[in-house]
Amino acid sequence: MPHFSFKSLSFLVLISISSFSFATNGYLAHGYGIKSKGMAGTGIALPQDSLIGATNPAGIAFVGNRLDLGVSVFSPRRSYEVTGNPSVPPSPALAPGKVDSDREYFIIPEFGMTWQLDNHKAVGITVTGNGGMNTRYASSNNTFGGGEAGIDLSQLFLAPTFSYRFNNDAAIGVSAILAYQSFEAKGLSQFAGLSNSPSNLTDNGHDSSYGAGINLGFILPLGSQVTLGGGYRSRVYMTEFDDYKGLFAEQGDFDIPASATIGLAWKTTDSLTLLIDLQKTWYSQIDAIGHTQNPAMDICGSRVTPTSPSCLGGDNGIGFGWNDMTTVKLGVQYAASNHWTWRAGYSHGNQPIPDSEVFFNILAPGVMQEHFTVGFTKQYDGGRQEINFSAMYAPKYSVKGAISPTQTVELEMKQYQLELGWSLLF
Repeated sequence: MPHFSFKSLSFLVLISISSFSFATNGYLAHGYGIKSKGMAGTGIALPQDSLIGATNPAGIAFVGNRLDLGVSVFSPRRSYEVTGNPSVPPSPALAPGKVDSDREYFIIPEFGMTWQLDNHKAVGITVTGNGGMNTRYASSNNTFGGGEAGIDLSQLFLAPTFSYRFNNDAAIGVSAILAYQSFEAKGLSQFAGLSNSPSNLTDNGHDSSYGAGINLGFILPLGSQVTLGGGYRSRVYMTEFDDYKGLFAEQGDFDIPASATIGLAWKTTDSLTLLIDLQKTWYSQIDAIGHTQNPAMDICGSRVTPTSPSCLGGDNGIGFGWNDMTTVKLGVQYAASNHWTWRAGYSHGNQPIPDSEVFFNILAPGVMQEHFTVGFTKQYDGGRQEINFSAMYAPKYSVKGAISPTQTVELEMKQYQLELGWSLLF
């Protein structure tokens, strides 16, 4: 059995920090763990690998001693298109035409490991991330009048986990969430008149924040064929982005929203399992994400006082205007002969950006609604090792809204993802 030292784990954590971006529901990943991703993110009631700890900590009591590694290539294609000649408001004005974000490829690792302490207790650790709020519009497009424009948000989660399994195969679990964020904004100098702290608005390089939360989960058999599972991740309270306290509401506060998932796994035969998960994320409760741009943007543009709680960086400051998001996920898994397992899935969510909020969301066009996925596992070495694969396609979706009496903006995105992983059971 290979020896995994703390130094090895630290290396995995460090490479995981590098600019996350994920197939997204809003800006949360559509799933965690390559097997779940192959079924559109379902599986909260079907523990199969150590990454179940990221959504349902109770699940690690069922997966044994194992190590799971994965790396994916993710390609989001984002753009905005302006129709009509500029007028005021808003400020700065946007030139007519279509502009693509030129950052299209990301390499994303994930890691998990579990240990069974005895027949009832298990511990584990997962390293996962969130992203999707990553854009880069070339300086030649002069998007907001300040040269190259865009934002780069990375989030890393390190989650030590404990689970207890009862004699009836029910289980409960808990994870401590230790979170790291990195953020940078560029090209927003023309918004200085809307900010309470213009020197902390844009082009200050990457700033970091740290925080913590908790993740709770359960597994409950409803008979010999059906299992119920659920998980709740609390709001993750983060330190502030001081270098961007003139951009985000509450002087740079950017907490991570709470989310909850509940689902069923129905083993219809020895080979076939059907899954359904329902997930809700409370984006609107995070002021930097949920606060609307209007009417505050108009008020701040014409104010006479140097600061205002309604302007960028204020306690009630301008945000991205995101709504809460509910996502329904469907998955199927078929265990074939010769140690092959095949998967497919589909998810649909009500994307979080209203058409009234398109102007500021040029920076973060998280408008995806659908994901189609497939995947497989091939066991070898007497079942001690696995090769895992998943693929995702999220078809093009757009949101269009007026930004002035004479202009509209249409935000558009589509996504692709391929992931390859290796697992060791020991």
